Amino acid sequence: MSYQYLLCEIENRVAVVTINHSPGNQLNTQVYQEITRLMGELEVNPDVRAIVLTGAGDEAFVAGADIHEMVDLDTVGMMNLTQVTRVSFSRIENLTKPVIAAINGEARGGGFELALTCDLRIASEKAQFAFTEINLGVIPGGGGTQRIQKIVGQGTAKELLYFGKFIDAERAYQLQIVNKVVPHDQVLSTAKEWAEELAQKAPVALRMMKAAVQTGSNVDLESALTIEAACYDAAFATQDRREGMAARLENRTAKYTGK
Repeated sequence: MSYQYLLCEIENRVAVVTINHSPGNQLNTQVYQEITRLMGELEVNPDVRAIVLTGAGDEAFVAGADIHEMVDLDTVGMMNLTQVTRVSFSRIENLTKPVIAAINGEARGGGFELALTCDLRIASEKAQFAFTEINLGVIPGGGGTQRIQKIVGQGTAKELLYFGKFIDAERAYQLQIVNKVVPHDQVLSTAKEWAEELAQKAPVALRMMKAAVQTGSNVDLESALTIEAACYDAAFATQDRREGMAARLENRTAKYTGK
C-alpha cells in the first residue's frame, strides 16, 4: 500500500517509519489514518521485529496537529477527528512489537502525545517538548493528559499541561520522558541500533513482556501479577524459550525464530 505522508524502510528486521508532511510533519486526518494502516501492516509482517518512528527533516519530530484542518470544525467534526486520533495512537501503543521514537526536533502538542505512545524515546540534544494546547484554548485530546502523568507524576504533569511551555531534551531526560539524549546527528542511528538489538531478542517473550507491563500498569497489583504469570507461561511454552536456555547452557548466541 502506498502512503502520501509516510515513508517506510525495512532493514535488519527493523522498520523505520518517517512522517513526511511539510511543514513540521503536522498531524491531520490522513496522517492519522496512514499511521493506523501502516502500523497494522507492520504488526503482521514477519520480517519486522521492531519499529522506529521519526519525523522528516532536522527541525521537527511532529510540530503538533494541523490547525488549518481543525479551526472550522463543529463539535461533531471534532469528535470524529478525536476518534481517528485515538485509534491511531492506540494502534501504536498496543502493537505487540516495540516502537522507538527517534525525536529529532520539536515535539509539540499532538507530536508530544505521539511520542508518548511509543515504548522508548531517544531525543536529539536539540529536541524540545511542550503541550501547547492550553495556549489555543483547548486541552490535549490524544491521550496526553493521561499518559504523561504515568511517567512524571501528577504534579509535574499539571505543570507541563497548565503552562504549555517548552522543555529541552535534558529536562525531558531528567523527568524520564525520554530514555536517552544524543547528539543531533546520532538520534536516528541510535534508535536504529536499539531497535536492531531488540530485533534479536525472542519475539514472543518480548511481546509477552510488553503485554505484562502495559496491561499490568492499569490494574491492581494482584491482577497485574496474574497477568504477568500468564504472560510468563506463554513465553515459557515457546520453542524460543528452549533455544534460549540451550544457548545459555552451550555458551553460544541464541537464534530466535518467533515460535
